[in-house]
Amino acid sequence: MSMRSNRVAEQMKKELTDILSRKVKDPRIGFLTVTDVEVTGDLQQATVYITVLGGEDEREGTLKALAKAKGFIRSELGQRIRLRKTPELMFEFDESVAYGSRIDTLLKEIDNSSNEPT
Repeated sequence: MSMRSNRVAEQMKKELTDILSRKVKDPRIGFLTVTDVEVTGDLQQATVYITVLGGEDEREGTLKALAKAKGFIRSELGQRIRLRKTPELMFEFDESVAYGSRIDTLLKEIDNSSNEPT
């Protein structure tokens, strides 16, 4: 990504966190964290990576709520960030947190098994 794309992505991450926590009132959106935003070079599309506290049902409910509120979120974002055209938003789950947790668990299991007397 270019320097401008990086700046826009960081600004979008900050603003989206605020919009999702204060403006969107859908009860299906629970404990949500915006972990990353990737913007295309032409600033036409943005992929927003999120993590949700809870199980699979909460994740799916949150994704449906975000899809329904996408227009509102985009218009709020457009008022806060001065761009010629506000990027199209796509929400995806950030699997890196779960992946990192799984690796940590595996490493602890390996460490515990190596410390056991044979």
